[in-house]
Amino acid sequence: MNGNDRGEGDGWPAADDVVSLADVRAARGRLEGVVHRTPLDTSRTLADLSGAASVGLKLENVQRTGSFKIRGAYNRMAGLSDAEREAGVVAASAGNHAQGVALAGRLLDVDATVVVPEVTPAAKVEATRGYGAEVVVEGDIYERSYERALEIAEESGRAFVHPFDDAAVIAGQGTAGLELAEQYPDLDTVVVPIGGGGLISGVATAMGALDDDVRVVGVQPEGALHAKPSLAADRIRELPDVDTVAEGIADTRMLESTFAVARERVDEVVAVTDRELAVAVTLLAERAKTVAESAGAAGVAALLSDEPDVSGERVGVLVSGGNVNLAEHAELARTGLGELGRYAEARLAVDGWPTAVADVVETVEAEGAELDALERARRGADDRPNRVPVTVGLEGSGPGHLADVLAALDALDDVAVVDADGPAADRA
Repeated sequence: MNGNDRGEGDGWPAADDVVSLADVRAARGRLEGVVHRTPLDTSRTLADLSGAASVGLKLENVQRTGSFKIRGAYNRMAGLSDAEREAGVVAASAGNHAQGVALAGRLLDVDATVVVPEVTPAAKVEATRGYGAEVVVEGDIYERSYERALEIAEESGRAFVHPFDDAAVIAGQGTAGLELAEQYPDLDTVVVPIGGGGLISGVATAMGALDDDVRVVGVQPEGALHAKPSLAADRIRELPDVDTVAEGIADTRMLESTFAVARERVDEVVAVTDRELAVAVTLLAERAKTVAESAGAAGVAALLSDEPDVSGERVGVLVSGGNVNLAEHAELARTGLGELGRYAEARLAVDGWPTAVADVVETVEAEGAELDALERARRGADDRPNRVPVTVGLEGSGPGHLADVLAALDALDDVAVVDADGPAADRA
């Protein structure tokens, strides 16, 4: 039986032996003047949609490097010995920890190498290089990158800066919880994304020590749901692979430090779908005017799902990161709008290209909708030879509105709606 298979009664360390409130407070002292005290924004929309009395969003997406990760990375690296600083550090990351380590290295004058998986967005890779770190892209998932980083550490003598399984990293992440408690006191529930568990372990340590009545709820995507079965079995469960749009929390397991803390201090873990994550990204952009990556929006996605039940509660949500490229964000938002019944794609048959396009544009505008996309499509076997196939993307206020727009387009003499995809299609 290896350390990650230990079950109940097999000697997990006590949570306080891993990280305590005193450790988190000490970390805050080290981070003073290094990290931002990120803002707390309230959302009436999310409160109404979830049934909560109030919702406060802790916006770590506007933290330095675009996520909370700089907190833990800097706290860990500030404690390096002189010899370790001279040798440099190596880390593995899906992107956000990479940037945290890179910036911490620059601030502390420590050379940093970071291994990232192939799925890491280009924006995160370039940002990491921009902070001065060497980036090695290797591995189809994080676990493969992690293995390569450990090899580099052994070969080079560099200190390995773990993204979550480290007491100093956990303590650093917990400083976000201290700030949340001060900015939005008297919370009933705090909702936190879980990848490897560093953030929720730190936040739970801070929040629980300050108020043991606060419920700590973790959130994971269905395609990377390892914490819930692990906590239920009281042993670490490792997934063979992951499948989620939320690459920032696409870990396959917790490890000893985070699991030991979570089993004592995390009350519940819930799962969300990738489509729910897309809706959360969309609503954060539209109503909270904030850009979040899918992993960063996981807490909001949980509020909009059936669990946890936060009816009548005062809820804090960690929006953990905003490192997403614009094309990916646009796609997530489009998916989210579709899930909300406010986006539809349609294939049209047009008589008189391109002059008939003016009729399409004018009709959509007259119906009070937005034309998101319009392009000539590749002709298929079912398309009429004397008509030009055109695809359009339409944004409206809801399924009924989009159905009216499609009906108006179909009523034009020179346009026919051949096919439509989205909630409006059933009403058209």
